[in-house]
Amino acid sequence: MNTLKNGIALLMMALLASACDTKTNEKNEAAADSVVLHEPVPADLNSDQSALLKTILGPSAQNPSGTVLRGIAFGDPLTKVKATETFEMFEETPDHLGYTSETARLETIDVQYFLTPEKKVNKITIDVYLNSSEATKQLWNASKQYFSETYSSPKEETKKITWNNKTVRVNMEDVSEGKDYGLKFQFFPADKNVLAAK
Repeated sequence: MNTLKNGIALLMMALLASACDTKTNEKNEAAADSVVLHEPVPADLNSDQSALLKTILGPSAQNPSGTVLRGIAFGDPLTKVKATETFEMFEETPDHLGYTSETARLETIDVQYFLTPEKKVNKITIDVYLNSSEATKQLWNASKQYFSETYSSPKEETKKITWNNKTVRVNMEDVSEGKDYGLKFQFFPADKNVLAAK
């Protein structure tokens, strides 16, 4: 009988020791996991929007007087666009050329050069796909300041701004919808004689 009692007592102590050890391991595992869960590194989704605007416009050395942006002016031939544009071509049709670039933050810039039947640039559009409403707001503000200094006071609507000078009309529109964020820029010759001059 004593052997049975001793056996039961030993079994109970082993179970108790095992239960205590399991709870200690659970606490250690929870502590190890909690460090990872409580301190996630915030991901920075957005580029510096002023720097992004410079990328969109092209290097200032590439934009002497008379060019619209990215070294291209209205009336420039298709061959000049192909020689000048540094983004990757994604589309070539009889009436336009499309180029694209992606930033390190996975923002996308698509530039399209629209052509006359004589293969000369008569319109430029830029679609910028962004990661957040904050990035959209920052690029909007940086662009508004730049174009207002370059062209003049704008005409403002709710989600659209237009600038005009003697040679260029620029439209900027916030095309964000739901979780898709972005801006669209359109550049038109303000005067048809601009194209004829080239």
